[in-house]
Order: sequence, then structure tokens, then C-alpha cells
Amino acid sequence: MSKKLRDIPITVIKDDGEYEEIHLYSKHKKIYPRWVNGLFNRWRILLVVITQLFFYGMPWLQMNGRQALLFNITEHTFYIYGFVFLPQDFIYLTALLLASAIGLFAWTTAGGRLWCGYACPQTVYTEIFLWIEKWVEGDRMARIKLDNAPTSAKKFRLKTIKHSAWITLSLWTGFTFVGYFTPIRSLWSEIIQFGLGPWETFWVFFYAFATYGNAGWMREQVCKYMCPYARFQSTMFDADTLIISYDAERGDARGSRKKGTDYKAAGLGDCIDCTVCVQVCPVGIDIRDGLQYECIGCAACIDACDEIMDKMDYPRGLIRYTTENALEHKYPERDIIKKITRPRVMMYVLVLVVILGITIGSLVIRKPIKVNISRDRVAMVREVDDGWLENSYRLQIQNADETAHSYTITATGIANSRTIVEGSGQIFVEATASQDIGVRVQVDPSLVGVGGHEIHFIITATDNPTITSKEKSSFIGR
Repeated sequence: MSKKLRDIPITVIKDDGEYEEIHLYSKHKKIYPRWVNGLFNRWRILLVVITQLFFYGMPWLQMNGRQALLFNITEHTFYIYGFVFLPQDFIYLTALLLASAIGLFAWTTAGGRLWCGYACPQTVYTEIFLWIEKWVEGDRMARIKLDNAPTSAKKFRLKTIKHSAWITLSLWTGFTFVGYFTPIRSLWSEIIQFGLGPWETFWVFFYAFATYGNAGWMREQVCKYMCPYARFQSTMFDADTLIISYDAERGDARGSRKKGTDYKAAGLGDCIDCTVCVQVCPVGIDIRDGLQYECIGCAACIDACDEIMDKMDYPRGLIRYTTENALEHKYPERDIIKKITRPRVMMYVLVLVVILGITIGSLVIRKPIKVNISRDRVAMVREVDDGWLENSYRLQIQNADETAHSYTITATGIANSRTIVEGSGQIFVEATASQDIGVRVQVDPSLVGVGGHEIHFIITATDNPTITSKEKSSFIGR
């Protein structure tokens, strides 16, 4: 597309009948969020600290002699706070994803985009990067002035310090991320010894690059153009969903004035049109234009507006958390909390409780042993020296416990059958390991006819009889 065609505006008709020219291809304008103090900013700082203490600290936590939270893909084993999950436990991942989806629906219907504003990784790392930027380059006007200034030694020095800090944090974030999939202590030793494997190296730098690019450069563009949550959230919103809104009834008509003047006599509302709410917005929107999909619900505009209202001796809450129905006076705002228990939300909560209840119940009764049985396909049945019939099996015993166990194997289902286990008859399996063992079952031919006969293998831990597994198989007679 040529530059001339790209710059041709398109005329559209607005709801009020006025004409407006828009450009489909407009150059991105960098947003310089202004620092703001206030209640909700303190909540954001607290959430950033909590989430990052968990993310950076959890891989270093040890439990039962190993990493407490480790998704060891190469060994096909997940360690989650004392629980060991093997590939056969895929159903738990399905339950987790399903619970996360239902939980997101419930949370969004009730609380809107509170997750986006306070705990979303994109928001959290953008906030951290902005802290670094403010610490190095100064607040909003200082950063604008620096970017517009010609290249100088000071500008080069400040930009170098900022990007060095960003890159260092990004690399540590990438290292920590990989530490959830490769034991982080071993990973650290490999880095010190310059022995990091190719895949670990790739993912450390890939995640570091993603962090640096998303939080340092793209920022609000990720929320506006890349995040699907911003697009489909409207399907989960209703008139009782918590939103951030400007009270136009109280604030309009906008206009500047001196403190203490009778602005109402001049036909003005409480909004002094200072645009501080726009200056602090991390996605660069004007909340006074109404609810917009770009809004991440961070409440920076609420803190900024409340600070201005305090200076003007006006009541707080010109911009506030509310709902559409409360804003339209369909019920008092003190009743907003009661609307959380409306049927739509409770339906989501009920489904979530059922899923979590079944999952937790399954984990409680789950036994830390998995057994796979395969038959000898070469010789289905053979006759031994004393005339009895024999079938051969291969049992894979997986110990999904943090403690090593010895197991015994017996076959039941056919009277007077003999179970012969390779070796001493007891199988020792290390913690979170597996062991393949050969087992032969011999049966008196007078007790079985032609075809298959159901039998069961009972595998029991000798040191803890409650750890047992009963697996179905078949004995082939002739």
C-alpha cells in the first residue's frame, strides 16, 4: 500500500449525525504514564510484590529432597508440593484447565477486569518496567523531554542504564521460568560452568526476549491488540459487573476554575478538565468517554481523580468502581456487593465448586501407584513340565510417591494358580521411579477351558499395605 493511499482518511457518520474523518493506519504514539499515589496504587504494588515473590522464589523451595514445584517434561513427571503426577494423570490437567476457565467466567462476570489491572503478568511486568523507567529517567514530563531531546551523553547514559536494567530483569525472568521445567539449582550450576544445554538456552533467551519486548516496548499494545481476553470479555459482562466509570451526571459540564469559586453557578460540574486521569492511564484512554475495551481496570484514574478532588475540596468518587445499574440509580451503590450473588455468578460458582470438589476428592483417595500390564505376544500360552498351563506378562510398576517402596505381586481369579515373579519375588522401586518386571502365571489345565479367563493382579507395598493396586487382565487357556 502506497503512502498516499495509506494516508487517505475515511469519512464516517457518528451517532449524533456528525461527520468524522478517521485514518485506518495511524502511527503509534508512545504513552508516558504519570506516577500516581493512592489506595489502589498501593494495592497494585502489593500484588506485584506478592506475585513476584512467588514466581521468583518458588523454584528454590525444596520439599522431600527435591524441588517443590517442578514440571519435569524430560522425565514426564510433575512434582507439585508433595504430589507426583505422571502422564496417566492427564485428567488432573484437564480439570485444572476447566476450573480455570469457569473461574475466569465467574470472576469476570462479578469483578470485571480486576485480574487484568492487578495480577496479569503483562500488567505486573509493565508496572515493574515503568518503575525502573521512572527511577532512571524521571516522571512523565521528564521522560517526554528526554525522548524529544537530541542525542547527548546524558541521554545515552540514562537509556543505557534503563535498558541494561530491563535486560537483566528479563534474563532473570527467563532463567526462573525455565527453572520450573529444569531443576533450577542444576540449571544455575550449568550457567556458572557455561554448560547450559541448547534447549534451556533457547527458552531462557526466548522468554527473556518476550518479557523485554512486551513489558518494555509493546506494553498497552499487547492488551489492546494481542490479548483475546479484552475481546471476549464483553460476552461475560452484564449491567451488574464491576467497572470503572466516570460519573458524567456529576462531572459534566467540564471546565477549569479556581478553587473556592461557585462553579455550579457557571453551569459546570465537578470535573475541572485537568486530564490527569488520562495522563496516568497505562493504556492511554480517556475514561470520561465511557467504558472501553482497552480499559484494564487498574484504577490509576480513580487515584488521580480522588487526589484532584481532595485538592479542590470536592467529594471523592467522580471516577470510581461501580456498575452500570448503580450508575443509572437502579439501586444504591452500597448494594453492589449484594449483586455478586446473582444467579449468573452463582451458576459459575456452583460448577466451579463441583469440579474442584471432584478433583480434590480424587486426589485424597488417589493411591501413589500406577501399574501397566502387557502380555507376551509371542507365546500366548505354553505347557510347563508338570503339565500346567502358563501365561507370561510384563508389569510396569510406577511409584508415584516421594518414598521408595517394595512391592509384592499376586494373581487371583483362578483357583490354585501360581504366581512366579522374576528375581526374589519382591520388587523394589525408588521414589518417583518405575520398574518393569516379568511375571508368569501357571494354572491347572483342568480348571480352565479354551479362550480367555479373567484374572486380577494385586500389587501391594510391603511397608504400607494401604498402597495397593488391583489390575484386570486375562489368562488364555487351551
